[in-house]
Amino acid sequence: MRLIALIAAALAAMTLAGCAGRPDGILVPVAETAPGASKVEMLVATTRSAQGATPGEMFTGERGQSVQFADLTISIPPDSARKIGEVQWPSGKIGNPATDFVTLKAEKLVPKEAARRFSARIKRTPHRQVLLFVHGYNTRFEEAVYRFAQIVHDSHAEVQPVLFTWPSRGQLLAYGYDRESANYSRDALESILQILAKDPNVGEISILAHSMGNWVTMEALRQMAIRNKGLAPKIKNVMLASPDVDPDVFRRQLAEIGPKRPPFILFTSQDDAALGLSKRVWGGLPRLGAVDPSKEPYKSEFAAEKLTVVDLTKVKANNSIAHDKFAQSGVVNAIGARLASGQALGDDGASFGETLGQVATGAVSTVGTAASIIVTAPVAIIDPRSREAFGSQFNRLGANASNLLRSGTVEGAIPY
Repeated sequence: MRLIALIAAALAAMTLAGCAGRPDGILVPVAETAPGASKVEMLVATTRSAQGATPGEMFTGERGQSVQFADLTISIPPDSARKIGEVQWPSGKIGNPATDFVTLKAEKLVPKEAARRFSARIKRTPHRQVLLFVHGYNTRFEEAVYRFAQIVHDSHAEVQPVLFTWPSRGQLLAYGYDRESANYSRDALESILQILAKDPNVGEISILAHSMGNWVTMEALRQMAIRNKGLAPKIKNVMLASPDVDPDVFRRQLAEIGPKRPPFILFTSQDDAALGLSKRVWGGLPRLGAVDPSKEPYKSEFAAEKLTVVDLTKVKANNSIAHDKFAQSGVVNAIGARLASGQALGDDGASFGETLGQVATGAVSTVGTAASIIVTAPVAIIDPRSREAFGSQFNRLGANASNLLRSGTVEGAIPY
């Protein structure tokens, strides 16, 4: 317990440097947006409980007894007033639509109405594409909603956004609870995927999972493949961003899913401090999202499994935790352009990897240094990167952990 508390405090130290506080109760709809602002509509399926939630919260971090649905519209300020790749969090419950993300609509739905609205929207969507997002650990409901809205907007992808949000308490010291909530939610996520795959109006499904969300995603896909003797052909892309998953477990999950699967795109970063700390929690076992894909056994295994691996180690992160590089503009723009073309991300994997590298290289002013790309379908290594261990960073942060715990600031960190 002492080690977990130390890690949580160190993590708080990294994230507090870039965040003044967490948003709270921000889903209270406002009446108007601002000139030049954009809107993102999304449908939500959740295993969270609504009991005890405030109107601005909608759903808590506790576990619900059944899947519930919601319809939300988020206003995003003009691009000239924001940094692309980031969420402009309101400082209070009601933000300024000219400078902040704000909520325009937040409505709970019964399943029948959710299905009706989804059907109407997917028919208007090019290629009838669904983008399903599964968030990570330490994420409140409203944080998942705003992050997904940012990803959809910044990608410029013409897709029907569907958020699957599981019961994370949004607390750094609730890692164990969140992990069990992810397990609790895998049947529900599989059920949503089965419904989408069987819907005749759906043409394609792309999945984007982040952090611990990769665990529930891989488990749901594994169950689906076992149940149906393979994954649904409509699932065209599976994007695994910063997966907080044991590589050995991932191998078994892939084996159960089988070789007849859609392209899997793995986004890694060796400077991901959150996964470095997660490694400590799991007894020194590496996390999939922080491995070096140019080293064995990963290089050969990824190639054998025909995975496309994009190493973002050299992309400058928007914050010191470096756990959400996938959400930054260069990466989401490249993904969005690929989805808009109707081409699976893993088709001609080397070309896609080079595209991501070029996008990052050309966006130094917003993203930072060029991305290192390792694409293993087929294997190609572009711009071999320098390797930096961040153990010394952990040691420095750990030295201050006891002060943080005494100050009571551990709960103030942004989600990951």
